[in-house]
Amino acid sequence: MNERKRVADKARSSEENRQRTYLLSAQTVGAKALAPGLYLVATPIGNLADMTLRGLETLAAADLIACEDTRVTRRLLDHYGITRPLRPYHDHNAATARPKILGRLAEGAAIALVADAGTPLISDPGYKLVREAQAAGHRVTAIPGASAVLAAVATSGLPTDRFFFEGFLPAKPIARRARIAQLAAVPATLVLFESGPRLVEALADLAAGLGAREAAICRELTKMHEEVRRGELATLAAAYAQGAELRGEIVIVVAPPEQAVSTVEDVDTLLRQALRAGSLKDAVRAVAEATGRARRDVYQRALVLAKSCNPPED
Repeated sequence: MNERKRVADKARSSEENRQRTYLLSAQTVGAKALAPGLYLVATPIGNLADMTLRGLETLAAADLIACEDTRVTRRLLDHYGITRPLRPYHDHNAATARPKILGRLAEGAAIALVADAGTPLISDPGYKLVREAQAAGHRVTAIPGASAVLAAVATSGLPTDRFFFEGFLPAKPIARRARIAQLAAVPATLVLFESGPRLVEALADLAAGLGAREAAICRELTKMHEEVRRGELATLAAAYAQGAELRGEIVIVVAPPEQAVSTVEDVDTLLRQALRAGSLKDAVRAVAEATGRARRDVYQRALVLAKSCNPPED
């Protein structure tokens, strides 16, 4: 009996290893073994060609792939010739599925977690799983890749040096308007997700709550019907209200609030602090960027302050 079991286990192990492959340009590629742990694998947000080589290697080598919708993930795996076991992990079954995944991790398994599209945990389930896996001492590794947030920010034509990801606004109007009022003072480009049926109402509320800010509507990014439409919030709301209801994934990117014109006293205070920390040139650049004032004006104030701080000797 033991010999029969040993032969069966060996055959099963050989079959599993044989299946740890993926297709690349019609060529079968063997995947290297993974160390035990949880792997957060980013998947394409539309265009399947955006799957990274490291992501393919990880999915092909994983003992198990936890995913939101097995049908969605199966389409990706079939495209790349990957045949690994799938298990659903989503908001509705997380409480019961999470202990089972943690149990497999405790046994030394390498498990990949994927969302239907993009990077896991970004407006998708997985946070509690990552926390509990880390608390149990398991290795958690990010396999980065496609991100609707970064793609939208990059193509929006709006400031990219600082942005705030809000995710989905509340669906109910009163709660949505209250949240927009809280976002009004955020000194950064805003990035929001929205659905097609709610886009017009959301844009109208954003225009009322944020004022005449520039925005970009990024729809179906990386897909055949990709669209990036730019304009002021109110103009975009009116334009979309005239058309048919939109479908697909939508990201709204909104410009940050205009910086208030600083007083001379404010500029002087910032300059004194900056001059104590660095050179005159660095101080002028930093204060000009922080206040929005012309660099030549800030330079003139810096010369006056530098002279007053270092009066000539008699």
